[in-house]
Amino acid sequence: MMGNITLGQYYPIESPIHRLDPRAKLIVTVLYMVLVFLVHSYIGYGAVALLLLSGIALSRLPIKVVLRGLKPILFIVVFTFIINILFNQSGQELLKVWILRITDEGLTGAIHLALRLVLLVMGTSLLTLTTTPIELTDGLERVLKPLNLIRFPVHEMSMMMTIALRFIPTLAEEADRIMKAQAARGADFDTGGIMARAKGLIPLLVPLFVGSFRRADDLATAMESRCYAGKKGRTSMKVYHLALADYIVLVLMAAAITAVCLLGV
Repeated sequence: MMGNITLGQYYPIESPIHRLDPRAKLIVTVLYMVLVFLVHSYIGYGAVALLLLSGIALSRLPIKVVLRGLKPILFIVVFTFIINILFNQSGQELLKVWILRITDEGLTGAIHLALRLVLLVMGTSLLTLTTTPIELTDGLERVLKPLNLIRFPVHEMSMMMTIALRFIPTLAEEADRIMKAQAARGADFDTGGIMARAKGLIPLLVPLFVGSFRRADDLATAMESRCYAGKKGRTSMKVYHLALADYIVLVLMAAAITAVCLLGV
């Protein structure tokens, strides 16, 4: 499962999506998330899925790489699906087993929530797979630059978010190595009930947390040795300029949101 985490990983390949300005990709991703929550019909979800598949095709990413990011959240999707079915009791009754009652509105709401989770994860994975961590930091800092007027630490927040995103695959790889080492010593992570599996993760979590703090300390030392002092006096090696393709993508996403609002799909 640890090897299936795609969030925070960059897939180096040449494509039109990779060449887009990181600011445009960040804004388009935010608009895409708004679009996912605006649609409320299967036609709308189909249109969003078609839009997402078009982005994946333009990015030239193997579809299995994008779908691989869904494996770690399958449990969350199934869990929220079941919870919504059982706790949403409004609407016409479809099935009743003992005290469990399933209604049409509960089933519809659960399906909608599951579809939204899948589309959101795939969309955000597309952003990180096609944008390097440095580009994400620069793009996020420039998008939030107006907040500097109210003395908001934009640069520091952008740096923290990017470092956190960058270390997700690193921590996943380290957790995978620890699990293999513990399994070689007789640890069992796959058998037993939920409580037994949770207790079995303790030998994994302790060294993982220790290693995380060690990595954080090494990173802080490395940044201090390079005289990093936040935004003060810093310049950018690369200056970004929005191109025609960036404006086209932004206009298309804005048009999609407008169409959803007008059509009510």
